[in-house]
Amino acid sequence: MKKKLPIIALSLCLLAFFFSQEISRAAGKKTMAPMRHGHLAPQPSAKVGMSAAAAAELNAALNLAKQGKYAAASFKLFNMTRNPRFLAERMRIKYILGLMFYEMKMNQVSAFQFVDVVRNADTRYMKQSLRKLSLAADSLNDDTLINYAIGKINVEDFPKENQDMLRYRIGEYQSRKGNWDAAADSFARVPESSPYYPKAKYMEGLAYVKKNDLNHALRAYTTLAEFRKDAGVTDTDRVSALMGMARVYYQAHKWDMAVELYREIPKDTQAWHDSLFESSWAHIRAAQFRSVLSNLQSLHSPFYEDFYLPESILLRGIVYLYICQYDEMAKTLGLFERIYQPVQTRLEEFTNTVSDPVQYFTEIEKVARNYDALKSDTKAKNGLRIPFLVARETIREGDFKHTYTYINKLREEQDVINAMPTWWKRAPVGAYAKQLVKGRIDTSIKVEGNIIRTHMLNMKKDLADMFEQYNFAKYEMLNGQKEALKRKISGKGFSSGQVDDSKSRSYYIQNGYDYYKFYGEYWLDEIGDYHYVGTQGCE
Repeated sequence: MKKKLPIIALSLCLLAFFFSQEISRAAGKKTMAPMRHGHLAPQPSAKVGMSAAAAAELNAALNLAKQGKYAAASFKLFNMTRNPRFLAERMRIKYILGLMFYEMKMNQVSAFQFVDVVRNADTRYMKQSLRKLSLAADSLNDDTLINYAIGKINVEDFPKENQDMLRYRIGEYQSRKGNWDAAADSFARVPESSPYYPKAKYMEGLAYVKKNDLNHALRAYTTLAEFRKDAGVTDTDRVSALMGMARVYYQAHKWDMAVELYREIPKDTQAWHDSLFESSWAHIRAAQFRSVLSNLQSLHSPFYEDFYLPESILLRGIVYLYICQYDEMAKTLGLFERIYQPVQTRLEEFTNTVSDPVQYFTEIEKVARNYDALKSDTKAKNGLRIPFLVARETIREGDFKHTYTYINKLREEQDVINAMPTWWKRAPVGAYAKQLVKGRIDTSIKVEGNIIRTHMLNMKKDLADMFEQYNFAKYEMLNGQKEALKRKISGKGFSSGQVDDSKSRSYYIQNGYDYYKFYGEYWLDEIGDYHYVGTQGCE
């Protein structure tokens, strides 16, 4: 009785067979069964423009590739790309060399081989090279390569298992170009069965928001939230959908609906802090001052002292101005000055004296790599050249995260190269791979440094604007205190009504809330549950 191959072994055999098929197609011959004595069927004769010796040498390299000896094959193939004896088959050799690098997890190095084939417009390997280039670019998260490939791709030429990735990447490309209609259509074409579906559905909603089609945006976010409802309340995609829905309602001026959705964001997610701040704006637009102050009480607790939130402190001061609570307003403006005056000074000093983008990257990466340790180390935070608040806000920016992901992918590829055998690393192919990846890392670090510098310059400008608002608020506070003193002297006095018309202290007690007067202590389990029940002091 014949023994059955184990499933895993059979899968590996099939994988090897299909890879052999691809190499065989690139070699320009039909796949043939092995001969009885164990060797492959005779190789083709020399191609036009190649000698018999050159053809034999190329066939030997192809056999190494089919045997899975990628390092040895790449060694030979790379040398052939520099040898005029193989000029007639250079693009075929480059394509196969790209496959070798791709199989060795060297995506950036492989991509350069495929780009050469595409640029030379060799129709024999154009489609295959574009497919592999797209996959390598997707793995690297490299926008430049993705954009290059997308401009030349027909989705239908791709294997079905890769078409979803391609549609998603095309949608991203169209979004960067501001072509929101086409982007929304591309994202909508990614099916539910695809791992790209949650990201695509969120980006579809965002594309509709950008074109101010709020109904379709809401439909996309609602669909995503429903799709992820069984994944748990803290599921990142579900939370992103809820945030998207809340923002759509805010943009539609439906403040109460926006607030209700913001309240659905769980506390133990990264989005909760943002939801608290954004809902504060919804409350202030609805003139619900008590709710604004309740949210800001949580935002300004010591648990969030590392967040860059100058706008929220000024917002709190303005609310106190509205309700004529000048003493509280003075404390709030004092908090703003105490936190952000040193930040502004250090931002000015760094951006005015440092222009090298590498230094910007180096300083920010200190925080990116050691964030958890720095949070609890005040001395280390104070020793940073860039304020910790600024660094933390920068590493949350989308363009920073996108490029930083690419840099780390390149570093992983650099590790793969460094782990190769010594004979390979010392050969021309190894020197080429090391130099190429190092060059991409160095260039990307400079690009990232300029991204960081741009964010810091924008923060510096925003802080300058906010200090103007701070001075204006301070003037209004002093003027209000003066007018209040005049009224007091004239005997007119003040009203002592609630900040808004509903939900007094008795309301909360009657509805199951515990009442504890705030004495300046914060408890983590109470964050988000503060309720301002003070009075307004206006006449």
